[in-house]
Amino acid sequence: MELDPVILSRIQFGFVVSFHAVFPVFTIGLASYVALLHGLFYKTGNAAWERLAAFWVKVFAVVFAMGVVSGIVMAFQFGTNWSNFSYATSNFIGPMLSYEVVTAFFLEAGFLGVLLFGRGKVPEGVHLFAALMVSLGTFISSFWILSSNSWMQTPAGVDFIDGHFFVNDWSAAIFNASFPYRFTHMAIASFLTGGFVVAGVSAWYLLIGRDVEANKRALSMCMWLLLVLAPAQAVVGDMHGINTLEHQPTKVAAMEGNWETQSGAPLLLFAWPDKEAQMNHFEIAIPKLASLILTHDPDGVVPGLKEVEPDMQPPVWFVFWSFRVMVAVGLVMIAVAFIGLFLRRDGKLYRSRPFLQTLRLMSIAPFFAVLAGWFVTEAGRSPWLVYEMMTQQEAVTPSLTGWMVLATLIGYFLVYLVVFVTGSYYLTRVIRGGMQPELPHDDVETAMRPLSAAHESLDDDASRTVRS
Repeated sequence: MELDPVILSRIQFGFVVSFHAVFPVFTIGLASYVALLHGLFYKTGNAAWERLAAFWVKVFAVVFAMGVVSGIVMAFQFGTNWSNFSYATSNFIGPMLSYEVVTAFFLEAGFLGVLLFGRGKVPEGVHLFAALMVSLGTFISSFWILSSNSWMQTPAGVDFIDGHFFVNDWSAAIFNASFPYRFTHMAIASFLTGGFVVAGVSAWYLLIGRDVEANKRALSMCMWLLLVLAPAQAVVGDMHGINTLEHQPTKVAAMEGNWETQSGAPLLLFAWPDKEAQMNHFEIAIPKLASLILTHDPDGVVPGLKEVEPDMQPPVWFVFWSFRVMVAVGLVMIAVAFIGLFLRRDGKLYRSRPFLQTLRLMSIAPFFAVLAGWFVTEAGRSPWLVYEMMTQQEAVTPSLTGWMVLATLIGYFLVYLVVFVTGSYYLTRVIRGGMQPELPHDDVETAMRPLSAAHESLDDDASRTVRS
């Protein structure tokens, strides 16, 4: 039995990146929230803000650790599975990853120690500064990573000579055509993810009656944030879609399930794209709406997949449905945010048990939206790795065999399963343990390592929850 190393390498990298991506997108938003909590405590002296900050720092520490562990594998895969790509793009991708380490990872790692272990040991101003630096580090890191990925989507500022990319304009390469939209879209997604997770956990605490006043504050802050950012994400997404239409029309055609270039293209609510037959089955459509959304003109022209050969088309059904999952989750987020505003006006925001239960469920929804959006971005570029310059077939390691990739894929799956189970265990301990009681700073117990912050046993957590 012969296995395709390209397909398996794509599956392997897709699995590793998908598992890893949910952690940075959460920590970016959560780091900013922690910094805000420290700022509020520094300004007001209110112990509720300090207790919230101390609790969410624990969560941040566990998720940050899971992100670091899961991200290490990606660097190895560049060399083991995609050596041709690594060689060809080394003049650009190499420096970009180095910049990310020097300007972001060192910043996060240095100040994370102060943030985790400095409570009650350093002045409050220094603790606040550490929180701000960790938050800044997460954004700097995402800047370099998203710039590199955006360059692969819309390459610029390079010459491709004898299978090697040479940078002729660093500014054009870093700030390529899709980067501003992609960075803004991901930044808002990070805040939405952090906001919904904090809202969901706070809602659970309100349902069981723990730390009510502090969690009312946390929930209120998150609902105001979501009310602004959920609709804003739809606007940014529309701008990102228009940019993608200009630079990657085939990806947009796959997103829309549009086979023929046409004016007044309908928006397909449901369909089953058939790449082999080059058509859709079971279509349910709204006339002209796709043209209106993409071109802001009901008679605007939307490109079709048949503009390129079938072997140059992405996996249409996967891109088509991933896009709809992302949009559907986004619309639910907007609805939840406005329902929260309605309940706030009626004074029921903290008392409506159905709404609080909904927020609990919504705490995982942003992760599905992030993964679906990532699938659209990456699978929609296929078969290109560097768009219209290097294909995945050209980028893969020449000596790689399918069995080699399958063996490492199984190994990565098992290792990541251990990481997920272990991380989930520690997160469960932290969340069930809840916030620390207010203590004098001289009595604050500090952990010796990040995960040891979750020091209470699950049995103790459960018994305290029952008593409350």
